[in-house]
Amino acid sequence: MTTAAVAGTFGVLHDGHRALLARAFEVADRVVVGITSDRMASEGRDVSVPMELRRRGLESFLSGFSGWEVFTIDDMYGPDSVMDGVDILVVSEETLGNGRVLNERRVERGLPPMELSVVPLVLAHDGTKVSASAILRGEYGRSGRADVPDIAVGSTNRVKVAAVRSVMERVYGEVRVTAVDVSSGVPDQPFGDQTHEGSANRARAALGDHDMAVGIEAGVFEMLDGLYDIQHCTIVDRDGVETYGHGSGFRYPDAIAELVRGGMTVGDAVHEVYGDTDIGKRQGAVGLLSKGLIDRKGLTEQSVTAAMIPRLWDE
Repeated sequence: MTTAAVAGTFGVLHDGHRALLARAFEVADRVVVGITSDRMASEGRDVSVPMELRRRGLESFLSGFSGWEVFTIDDMYGPDSVMDGVDILVVSEETLGNGRVLNERRVERGLPPMELSVVPLVLAHDGTKVSASAILRGEYGRSGRADVPDIAVGSTNRVKVAAVRSVMERVYGEVRVTAVDVSSGVPDQPFGDQTHEGSANRARAALGDHDMAVGIEAGVFEMLDGLYDIQHCTIVDRDGVETYGHGSGFRYPDAIAELVRGGMTVGDAVHEVYGDTDIGKRQGAVGLLSKGLIDRKGLTEQSVTAAMIPRLWDE
């Protein structure tokens, strides 16, 4: 059985990544994919995407293939326990030099060098290589095209940005998404109607010259049997048309609710009650409380989808 390896940050899975991964499945029976740790991913970058979002996008693409495994790398070499069994390393024209360095190290350790399978760079509309950094800046979509819907998100929160990208790509195909740092104009912990107000303020402030802007705000509401979390979304376009929606609500435990009523934010209250949990960091309060049945990105996608529904009626 032949094993191929591919490695990358996969900040936003784009056509360059897809070409590398597809080549690996063409040349080998088994493929191991190294994804950089959050520490390594943040080195030399102004903006980085959390591991849980990067890995989810990667595994979603890989789900269309069989015989693969994803592992974390924290340096250019990867763990010996994985890489020692690799026969073919798939690299781009740009990372060919790194492949040669890895082979030199293998020879020094008494191992045969890997075959280096080189994939041409995928170029963007401007002739530069397609990069996740440029996509995150909103310069173009995943294929490098700039002539696609240009959408702003009134937040630099990477979960919100990823959720908007996911929904808008299902609606429009390829899109450009730009994160814009704006103020919500409401308290850090919105209550009731402040939630919608915050989402509308974010969308309007982010619009600028973009085709469309999305504002998302999570707030708490006194309902039924306790304090509920509901996320609101406002979408505004160049014509001034605004549409609204919200995601499904869920109830907070009484211990958290009392702290929030007393002036804490939800984030601080969850930390106070549950401590610094791994699932809370990766999937948010809803992931923690639902035991992973839904995470914060999925919850955010609900509100964005709901706000898009009125725009789809006539279409």
